[in-house]
Amino acid sequence: MSTPPNTQTIEFREALRQAIDEEMVLDPNVFVMGEEVAEYNGAYKVTKGMLDKWGPKRIIDTPIAENGFAGLAIGAAMTGLRPVVEFMSFNFSFVAADQLISNAAKMYYMSGSRFSVPVVFRGPNGAAAQVSSQHSHCVEAIYGNLPGFIIIAPSNAYDAKGLLKSSIRNNNPVLFLECELLYGDKMEIPTEEYLVPIGKASVVEQGSDITIVSHSRMVKLCREVVVELAKKGIKAELIDLRTIRPLDIATVATSVRKTNRCVLVEEGHIFAGIAAEVGFQIMELCFDYLDAPLERVCQRETPMPYSKTLEKETLPTVPRILASVYKALGRNV
Repeated sequence: MSTPPNTQTIEFREALRQAIDEEMVLDPNVFVMGEEVAEYNGAYKVTKGMLDKWGPKRIIDTPIAENGFAGLAIGAAMTGLRPVVEFMSFNFSFVAADQLISNAAKMYYMSGSRFSVPVVFRGPNGAAAQVSSQHSHCVEAIYGNLPGFIIIAPSNAYDAKGLLKSSIRNNNPVLFLECELLYGDKMEIPTEEYLVPIGKASVVEQGSDITIVSHSRMVKLCREVVVELAKKGIKAELIDLRTIRPLDIATVATSVRKTNRCVLVEEGHIFAGIAAEVGFQIMELCFDYLDAPLERVCQRETPMPYSKTLEKETLPTVPRILASVYKALGRNV
């Protein structure tokens, strides 16, 4: 089947590349820096070919020194440039935690609004395939606790491109959380320029029996769950948060008031996680509408194992999500 006019079928990584490239055309202050973004074309090939096109002054390789190049990017942003910084893994952002937390997130406030920090920190977040505990942490709940950050976690190529363009244009520090296991996923998106608004969730599937809320790669699993539920006549409404902070709780609450039941799915840990925050806000806004307790499906409370078998056991799976849905519905699996 051919691609319809004015659309293109591209991988998630290509959508990110297009977003960066388009913004570099529009704004000479936009530049890219990070580990292996230039000569190696990016660890995950997001910046493939960009050094040849833009040259070493706008596509800048850095040493393996996250604290150093994060600080450099923050300073550059304070002077009016718009850096797009790639962390090879968001786990490595912990090396730059002081720069991110003490400077990027707080500079606008501490300077009395004299300094904006229009910088995007992007890269893979969460688990991949057997990359073990030091490369698999989900950081959104950690950084989500800190006022000053915008936090985005797209689940597909369309959202990734539109949200990254919006992020680059934003005057606040953005943590743009991708997923290594999604980089090769293909999707049909427009060839024309478009933006996706920050802070707006997406209703992926309409339903009336139960609400499922998720973000990033877990949305892919939840789509499979929706299909399985439909085979049994259960109509699930699936919401992709897309933006973690600011959180579009209004869209979630509207859905829960309609379905009266909710399952929250995230790849991160269950204790003090995003599902915990969203769930509490649902309780605040929708308590009288709930016909069953909220259910959460999250990563088990252990560092990520290296073993493929144990890794699968640790992460949320379709069967685990289905079991929680049936529990919320008061049905047997």
